[in-house]
Amino acid sequence: MTNQENNSLKIGISTSSFGLMDEKPIKMLKEKGYEVILNPHGRKLTTEESKQFIKDMDGLIAGTEDLSQDVLNSNKLLKVISRCGVDVSNVDLNTAKEKGITVCSTPDAPTEAVAELALGLILALLRFIPSTDRKIRAGEWKKSMGNLLQDKTLGVVGLGRIGRRLIEITEPFNLNYLALEVFPDTEFAEKSSVKIVNLDEITSKSDIISVHVPLSKETKNLIGIAQFDMMKPSSIIIHTSRGGVVDESALETALREKKIAGAGLDVYESEPYEGPLREFENVVMTAHMGSYAKESRIQMETMAAENLISAMEEIQA
Repeated sequence: MTNQENNSLKIGISTSSFGLMDEKPIKMLKEKGYEVILNPHGRKLTTEESKQFIKDMDGLIAGTEDLSQDVLNSNKLLKVISRCGVDVSNVDLNTAKEKGITVCSTPDAPTEAVAELALGLILALLRFIPSTDRKIRAGEWKKSMGNLLQDKTLGVVGLGRIGRRLIEITEPFNLNYLALEVFPDTEFAEKSSVKIVNLDEITSKSDIISVHVPLSKETKNLIGIAQFDMMKPSSIIIHTSRGGVVDESALETALREKKIAGAGLDVYESEPYEGPLREFENVVMTAHMGSYAKESRIQMETMAAENLISAMEEIQA
């Protein structure tokens, strides 16, 4: 397919920060002759905004916005959805298949960034870093007695790329590892001394639980009231996967009743998050920025552009 043929094809980029760190991915698309249309709102699109944005697009580089049956049916031209990220749970894959839309993602690029953020949240909670910072800024000099990460038990819910990487980067801390995984990498588990267990054992025995599974019917509210009831009062939970996997109402109750010691959250059921978990001093919150490390972001956006170009050219061949 020539660039002249590509000139009539529109590529929408709905993820809000695409190209900010490096313009290379956008240049790649333009060099192929595509007309590139960026997200006009500078934030995650609402469902209605998604319908309006994609209605004339031939290809889409997508973020986490709703790409449900209703949204996809608003477009008769769409050929490719290239997800800039790992999880495609926001895409109605059945509708995409019915409409002949190719869906691809960038599973490797965010791994390091998300794993490092999870570790950062763990250390921030164990040593009361954010809460102490706030106190000093408010004129209060008070030392908080924290805990070491060394020799703790880390329960990893989801032993995929990110879960495995978190284990690798925490190995110098001499941790005990438990993991929940339906199809575990047994070679990795054996090499890293990871014990594959059920969810009850992870929640009851772990000092730290880190969640790394996509959102699906099976994982919706996977960590809920029953799991918080089993957790140690000294335990913390880290959630960097997808909003909805951890039941936020149950988490709020667990924190109020001091069933757990704290939580580190990067993802929420509704974003931007404006709920009651903001009230807790022992909750460290980030703004769904797991992949927002410059190096990982550039790699992820480049891969998303490459995936889209490859899929479009294959369809047009």
